[in-house]
This record gives sequence, structure tokens and C-alpha cells, in this order.
Amino acid sequence: MNFEEQAAKPLLAAAGIAVPPSALTLMPEGAAAAAESIGPCVIKAQVPSGKRGKAGGIALAASPEDAKAAAARILGMEIAGHPVERVLVEAQAGIEREFYAAVLNDPESKGPLLLFSAEGGMDIEELAEQRPDSILRLPIDIRHGIEAETIAGALRGHDLGPHAAAVAGLLAKLYQVYRDNDAELVEINPLALTVDGRLVALDCKFVLDESAVKRREALARAGTPERLSDLEAKAQEIGLRYIALEGSVGILANGAGLTMTSMDAVRHFGGEPANFLEIGGDAYTLGAPALELVLANPNVKSLLINFCGAFARTDVMVEGILDAWEQVKPQVPAFFSVHGTGEEEAVAMLRERLGVEPFEVMDDAVQAAVEAAQGATKREAAR
Repeated sequence: MNFEEQAAKPLLAAAGIAVPPSALTLMPEGAAAAAESIGPCVIKAQVPSGKRGKAGGIALAASPEDAKAAAARILGMEIAGHPVERVLVEAQAGIEREFYAAVLNDPESKGPLLLFSAEGGMDIEELAEQRPDSILRLPIDIRHGIEAETIAGALRGHDLGPHAAAVAGLLAKLYQVYRDNDAELVEINPLALTVDGRLVALDCKFVLDESAVKRREALARAGTPERLSDLEAKAQEIGLRYIALEGSVGILANGAGLTMTSMDAVRHFGGEPANFLEIGGDAYTLGAPALELVLANPNVKSLLINFCGAFARTDVMVEGILDAWEQVKPQVPAFFSVHGTGEEEAVAMLRERLGVEPFEVMDDAVQAAVEAAQGATKREAAR
């Protein structure tokens, strides 16, 4: 779950990281009133998205009149699909240097990763591509955390001079924000060193781990719910996790891990998955709506159904899909891979009720599904 800047910065402040004085407003007149007390300020669109500046959603204001005009222009904009309904009026800072700092989930180390660069204020992706050596990457053992002294040692060579200890201390606090709030990502860009020698977070991006939402209900109320497509919202209503993608191979598999593996295999063989949708556990009882969800995407040209059972029985899953098949009557070719507990019974049902032979090797089913989707796309293009 993404948080707007105005909802993320209080988490930094609670950990002792300085943020500028600010006020949130819904109206241009409110921006003018805030500027009266704040002085020279920055008007910032509040949406759960980056690159607001490039989209025109951030403006400097030297006076209340400037603040009102900037807010009037920014309110009502759309940035990355999000309408701007409020702006943050924030005091300008006298900046001497800008840094980048973040803690995020790292799939490589399978734990938190601390990132820091003395070149802040620009896209981290662009910086990583142009000057990868400028970014400190420090994996953290979540069982033990990390001390400021350890961070200070890692910061040598980043040209921080007398400010190195203060930066290390701030990064240790940033890790605590990540740890204490079940974050997936907490990022400050830019982290400003002001002309009077203070470190101030001029922006903050915070992403709450989706799996922590239920146990962090009070915190989650400050976040911005994910924008769902109609199909994704329908899936959520019936208890399925569906994510629409750009490809042409529809996928049904049991378990998130097998679903992800199926998606990777589709890409490996030159195709693109059309969705993420796992139908494990008792979700087989939702076979009909699951099939309808996948097939409601007009880009789906073939269907890959991949079941692998250990404790879960594949024959029970296949029976649920076959019942759904007779109800939905799909018009696209389908390719099955079924292995594990109940496999013999499942294969027999597929032969008897659907007249199809499942593939003995999963990769063969995937490759056949990819080829069928690509063939259908070529035929449509030739018409």
C-alpha cells in the first residue's frame, strides 16, 4: 500500500528525522493561508506516485498569492492516473547538498537493503544506470538490525566530511522506520543538508507491506488503497487475487509460487502472461468466476492450467475446473499440466469429460500455450 507524502512524513518525524513545517489543504485559499504563516513555500500535489515534479505537480511560491495560484493550477490535475485532490504547502529549505536514502525489501539478499547516495534529487534508476558506484548498498540482517557505527564505516568514501556521523545516525533511524512499520520501502529523495547544517527530509515515499495491512489497521487507514481495475475489484469481492497483465496467455495455477513459476516459464518461451490468478486451497470452488475473470480479458488467446498437489489433491482441483468449464464454455485453446496427489484420477477426468491429454512435462504445456497464443495473434493481424 502506497502512502502520500503527507501521510509518510509523520512516520519520519516520529523517529526523530526532521521534516519541514507544512500544512495540507484542499483549496487554493487554504494554500494562501498556509503560506501566510509558513513564508516562502513549495506547493506539492499529494498522490501516491513519484515523478510529481516532472508532471508539473510541484511549484515554488514566494508569496501567498503565488501559493494560491500554484494550488489552483495543481488541484484537479491527474498524475499517473491519480486525480490531485489536495496539496501540501511546505516551507522552502536553504539547501547546500542533496542526498538519497532508502531501505527496501531486497529479493537478492532476502532481507532489508539500505541504499544511500551523496547524489540525491534525481531518479535512483537513472543514477544506478549512470553512476552505479555512487550508491552504497548495505544488506541488513533483520534478526540483528544495524547500528549507526556500522553505517558510518560503510559511508567512508562518500565525501560527507563532518556530516558523516549525522548521516549515519539518520540512516539508522530510517531503518527503524522501515522495521517498526512493516515497510516494503521507505525512501527519502532528496534528503537535504541545509545551509545551517541540518539534515531534513524534503520528500518521503512509504510503501506498507500488503501482508501487514490487517495487523496495521490504524497505519493502513493513512495509506492510499491500490487502484483496481474492474476485473481486479470483482476478484477481490469474491476472494480471489487477480492482477491483469499485458500478455496473451491466461494462467490458472494453484498456489502463488506455482503461479509465479508459470508466468516466468511463459516469458522464458517467448510469451507474455495475461494475468496473475492462483486458485489454490478451497478456491477450486470458485472455478467458474475464476475462468470468467481470466477470459474476460480480450487479449487472452490461450489458457495454461497448471496444478501441482502435495497435500492438496489435484483431482479435486481439476473437478472444480471441469465443472466451471461446462458452465463457462471457453472458446480459447487450453493446455493442462497436472502432477502430484490425485494425478491419475485428475488425468482420467480430463480425458473423459474434456477429451484432452495433459502434458507430462510442464514446460511442454507452457510452450504449447505460448505457440497457440502467438499463432492466434498472427492470424488476427493477417485479417
